[in-house]
Amino acid sequence: MLSFEKVLSSWPMDSAQSQEFPVVFDLAEGKAVGIVHPGTAARQEGVVIAVGGPQYRVGSHRQFLLLARFLASRGTDVFRFDYSGMGDSEGPHVGFTNTFPQIRRAIDEFLARRPGLQGVTAWGLCDAASTIAAHCATDPRIKRVVLVNPWVRSDTSLARTRVKHYYLRRLLDKEFWQKVFSGKFRPGRSFKSLAGNVRLAASGESSGAGASLSDEMAAGLQQFEGEVLIVLCGADVTALEFEEVASGSPAWSAVLDKPNVTVRRLDNANHTFSRESWRRAVFEWTAHLVEVQ
Repeated sequence: MLSFEKVLSSWPMDSAQSQEFPVVFDLAEGKAVGIVHPGTAARQEGVVIAVGGPQYRVGSHRQFLLLARFLASRGTDVFRFDYSGMGDSEGPHVGFTNTFPQIRRAIDEFLARRPGLQGVTAWGLCDAASTIAAHCATDPRIKRVVLVNPWVRSDTSLARTRVKHYYLRRLLDKEFWQKVFSGKFRPGRSFKSLAGNVRLAASGESSGAGASLSDEMAAGLQQFEGEVLIVLCGADVTALEFEEVASGSPAWSAVLDKPNVTVRRLDNANHTFSRESWRRAVFEWTAHLVEVQ
């Protein structure tokens, strides 16, 4: 973990992104580091990017950095930061179910640094999307949310998703049949895995943190009155599991039927939408949401 003095002193102020600047702010767990990306227009709302999973503010293949710079170039102020225990921030990593107080503190710092803002769009990937969904209605400064591949993991929903999507795709996969005909396929292990997933999928018993988290997310979005954009990637098991859970839930059906909720799908895209065309689509959808103020 870098010292804060090194973070600040090594910042490339002569770079093409010279308007960006780092900040250090307080969390209950210790000092945290964030980056402010000033927009090129005077908008009333900015964007706070909450990272998904145990990673830091740049993101996989720089996705959060690139998103922030894209939105800033279109006129929107953006803030991205490290949770405690991640990247350059101090303290222990608290786990995603406990990160909303840190997101709230990031909003505090962002609005203090950009006093012209009157609210924010909270943008989250994976478990960050889940945390935002569950708690966005509790903070009136959050005007809109973008939820990319929300995490709703439970043992049962994952098993159902695997049975419905993974095993069928394997049968249509050229590499699978190459393994079969080359003698490298191990049917005993595969059939055991399939049988276990079928048994769990048919049990109807949900277990794991996602079982209750999914209900909390739906309840939070039911209360939220701002615009909601849900982005789902077609080749991502997390997104497929979300759709599996939502399709069997009256609470989620009610949420998805709300006029303020929009769902967009990226066919064949992976969890982190790593191709340039996928990334561009997510960025453009986000920009369209936040620029209509």
